[in-house]
Amino acid sequence: MLQLGRSHRRFSAKQQAAALLARHADSLGSKELATLAAAAAAAPFEKVIGMIEDMIAKLKQAASVEAEHKVWCDGQLKANKLKRNKKTGTVDKLVAQIEGFEASIVDMGERIKELSAEQAELAKKMAEATELRKADKTQNLATIADSKAGFVAVGKALVILREYYSSQASLLQQVPEMAEYKGQQNAKTGVIGMLEVIQTDFSRLRADTEAAENAAASEYDTLMKDSMASKKQKHEQEFKLSLDKDQTEYENGETKKDLSATEEELARATKYYEYLKPTCLEVHVNWGDRVAKRKDEIAALKEAYAVLDRKSTD
Repeated sequence: MLQLGRSHRRFSAKQQAAALLARHADSLGSKELATLAAAAAAAPFEKVIGMIEDMIAKLKQAASVEAEHKVWCDGQLKANKLKRNKKTGTVDKLVAQIEGFEASIVDMGERIKELSAEQAELAKKMAEATELRKADKTQNLATIADSKAGFVAVGKALVILREYYSSQASLLQQVPEMAEYKGQQNAKTGVIGMLEVIQTDFSRLRADTEAAENAAASEYDTLMKDSMASKKQKHEQEFKLSLDKDQTEYENGETKKDLSATEEELARATKYYEYLKPTCLEVHVNWGDRVAKRKDEIAALKEAYAVLDRKSTD
C-alpha cells in the first residue's frame, strides 16, 4: 500500500510538472518546453528529472554561447563600421585630391600652350621688326649717302658759279663799254640762290634722315630688349610650369594608386560586413527578448524541477 501510494504521488507530480511546462510553453511560445512537456508526460518519473536537468544545462550552455557570440558580433561590427567609415572618408578625400590634380593639370597645360604661343608670336614680331629695320636702315643710309653726295655736288657747283660770276664782274670793270650791261645779274642771283636752297634741302634731308635713323634704331633696340626680356620670362614660366605639371601628374598617379588600394580595402570591409549580417544582424528575435525568454524558460524548468524534487524525497 505504501509503495502504491508513493508511485501515485510521483505520477501525479510528473503530470503536474508536465502541465506546468506546457502552460509555460504556451505563454512563452517555447518549442523546447512544449517538446519537453510532451516527453515528460510519457516518460518515467526518474527520467523526467534528468530531462529537466539536461534542458536547464542546455539552455545555460546556449545562453553562454550566445552571449559570447554577441560580444564577438558587437566587436566585429564596431570595428568593421569604423573601418568602412574610415576607408570611405579616405576614398572621398583621395577622389577630391585627384579631381584637384587633374583640374590643375588641365589649367597648367592650357597655360603652357598659351606661353608657347606667346613666345612664338614674340619671335615672329621680332623677326618682322628686324626685317623692317634692315629695310628702313638700308633706305635711310642710302638717303643719307645721296644727301651727302648731293650736298657736295651742289657745293662744287656753287664754287664754280661763284668763280664764274666773279670773273664776269672783273671783266665788266675792265671794259667800260660793258659797264651798263645788267642782263646777267638776275640770272646770277637766281641760279646761285636756287642751288643754295637745294644745298640746304640736302643738308636738312641728311639731318632729318639721320635723326629718324637714330630714333628708329633706338626704338628697335628698345623693342628687341623688351621682347627678349618678355620672351625669356615666358620661357622660364613655361619651363617651371612644365616641371610643376610633371610633378602634379606624378602625384596624381600615386594618389590614384592609393585610391585603388583603399577601394580594395573598402570592398573587403563591405564584403565582410555582408558576411556578418546574417549571423549578427538579421535575426528574428531581439537579443534582449531572447535573453529574457531563456531566463523564463530556465525559471519554468526550475519550477517543474522543484515540483518533482519534493515528491522524489517522499
